[in-house]
Amino acid sequence: MGADREGGTRRRPGRAVAYVACGAVLLAGCASMPDSGDLSGVDSTQIQDTQVRVFAVPPPEDATPTQLVQGFLEALTSDDPNYETASQYLTKGAAKAWQPRTGTTVLADSPDAFELPRPRGREDTGETSFTLSGIKVATVDEQQSYAPADGGYEALLHLAQDPKTKQWRIDELPPGVVLGQGDFERNYTSVNKYYFASNSVAGGSRQTAAVADPVFVRERVDPMTQMVRSVLKGPTTLLRHVVRTSFPTGTALAKGTTTLTPDEQNKLTVPLNDKAARVGLNRCTEMAAQLLFTLRSLSPSLEEVVLESGDRQLCSLASGRAGSTATRGSTDDVEYVYFVDDEHRLVRMKAEEGARTPEAVPGALGEGQTQLRSAAVSRDEEMAAGVGRDGKQLYVGSLVSGGSLGEPVLRSAGKTEKDRLTAPSWDAQHDLWIADRNPDDPRLLLLENGAGDPLEVKTPGLDGRIESVRVAADGVRIALVVSQGEQSSLLIGRIERETKPGEDRPTVSVMELRSATPQLEEVTTVSWAGDSRLVVVGREQDGVQTVRYVQVDGSTPEGPAPAALTGVKEIAATEDDRLALVAYSEDGIVRLQAGGQWQKVVTDGTAPVYPG
Repeated sequence: MGADREGGTRRRPGRAVAYVACGAVLLAGCASMPDSGDLSGVDSTQIQDTQVRVFAVPPPEDATPTQLVQGFLEALTSDDPNYETASQYLTKGAAKAWQPRTGTTVLADSPDAFELPRPRGREDTGETSFTLSGIKVATVDEQQSYAPADGGYEALLHLAQDPKTKQWRIDELPPGVVLGQGDFERNYTSVNKYYFASNSVAGGSRQTAAVADPVFVRERVDPMTQMVRSVLKGPTTLLRHVVRTSFPTGTALAKGTTTLTPDEQNKLTVPLNDKAARVGLNRCTEMAAQLLFTLRSLSPSLEEVVLESGDRQLCSLASGRAGSTATRGSTDDVEYVYFVDDEHRLVRMKAEEGARTPEAVPGALGEGQTQLRSAAVSRDEEMAAGVGRDGKQLYVGSLVSGGSLGEPVLRSAGKTEKDRLTAPSWDAQHDLWIADRNPDDPRLLLLENGAGDPLEVKTPGLDGRIESVRVAADGVRIALVVSQGEQSSLLIGRIERETKPGEDRPTVSVMELRSATPQLEEVTTVSWAGDSRLVVVGREQDGVQTVRYVQVDGSTPEGPAPAALTGVKEIAATEDDRLALVAYSEDGIVRLQAGGQWQKVVTDGTAPVYPG
């Protein structure tokens, strides 16, 4: 774009180069300074040591407008904590008004900058303007929440020349920060901060479920302190209605606190302001658990969090005790993986690595008298639900020998199999979710405790037909595969429950459905694979099927993707990443341990599921 036109400039994506010589001037726009090691050229796509921080250099006195703009864009990609150097490219007034933390726009490539032609006869007025342009791929808002985006980006930079010093500075610019995807991936990392489900409990117990709220922080700019501040500010907009925090309103780090660092015993002391001074022990323990859950994803070696206010210790919590305060993921350790065998019975197999011998589940669903096409097992592995082979009926029974099945708890009037019931899914409150795809009466349904008259779940804004339902272990998020014409996509929404005065049953809604896979043209199957991560099988625009991990916010998590596998029809994962992925493919039931290759387990079998 701008690089191909006169007066245009384009930064090489991910490039941060430092030049130094005795008595020489550092060139603005292509100069950054590492704060350790020898001075050298640094390509952000090749940086492996995440402890090396890269800082931009201020503009030289003789910088041209093009150099100034290029240097400013380079400074936005540096590890300068408060963008002090980037502010030096601005006039004093612009620097005071600029708010870099209002959000980040991520472009497919580094932004193109093109200087607009100056009016004839007014070339030397001391003013000029540049357009910044590119293709948007995502935005990160003021709450640090990521969202996929598309379409073009265009913004204006206005430069003015000081009449006395003749130095150029930017005096008008858009709010926030703009940078290319390569620089974003180098500079930022996704971290889950944690809150508590406000209207659900985990696994049917009285213990509260911890809910992951992913945000992006600058990876080499004291991420631990960033995350503590982020937790204290509260949940992002998407989860605000369904989670709570134990920190009192107005709680912040004590005045003068700049950096939080664990001591030699991996204990982190967090000084808080007086808003937290009077909390009781139980509430303080929940506060510490929120921070432990959050910070251990940044520093797995963190062993203890101590909360203080003033000169008084409020409480302390060791990592081994955090799980007794709230649960992450499933309440119980997963013992089995389940699937439907060639006799259309529900069978199970030990979830541990190396297990290859399936057995029929105890109870009526394992006896084969009712043939199944799909099933779901409750998170405590005591109940199971199965959809009949023709997709018309939903059955629920206990996984106890001798248990009877009884009549179907739900029937679909769809005329064909594809217009009937989806596979079911159990939530953390022991409720059962399923969608009826009948074109004459499409519905998302919930059966409380897997029984009784189904509640019709409201889905405002849903455009398309639900093909698959998967509820997260936290009980407040749901993943829906939704088809529209020849395309299908993965949508993530939050679950809201409200019981109005005088009513016995709640009103249940799925709100703010958002796409998590905008780059996929067709989503085949999905399963939760972590607190905020899913594994998805889908087809890209070029027609190639892919197996990948995605975050609930639509970003791509760090780490390797699952090994390639063709012909995948269904996939199953669990929140425990130590357990294998299990899939139904053209080779039958196959399993993938972390870092390994897919291995065949059973030739004849379909519809694999873990509890949930």
